[in-house]
Amino acid sequence: MVRVHALIGIVLGSLVLAGCEHQSGAGAGSSTVGSAVAVGAGTGSEQGNATGPELDQSAQRRARDAELRALEHGRTGTPVTWRNGKVRGEVVPGPRYQVNAYNCRDYTHTVYGQGQSQSVRGTACRQPNGSWQPVT
Repeated sequence: MVRVHALIGIVLGSLVLAGCEHQSGAGAGSSTVGSAVAVGAGTGSEQGNATGPELDQSAQRRARDAELRALEHGRTGTPVTWRNGKVRGEVVPGPRYQVNAYNCRDYTHTVYGQGQSQSVRGTACRQPNGSWQPVT
């Protein structure tokens, strides 16, 4: 198992992301949105030294899938949940809004497990190709 902040290199590297998200406190197209739970190392984010529940590849995949479902189809304020063994999480999407020609959404992703929790906030905008891209 790898600490959460170390996972960002794997997640973002595999998704070839450009952009960043920020932490808010401890405790149908394809998507290029990386799992918010893995934000930190290599992005200049405040979270660089934070630790939280450890996620294996299966949990990372479920977390990313939940983010995509929340961004694409989620109702504002209604959690989209995921579970992988003893680790679980929820993504709560905010309302859709326009920035120039892009549809965007804020969201909060919280992961619970191993007696810890970690919440991360992010913003993503839908690209012309249908993917969701994180923004600063």
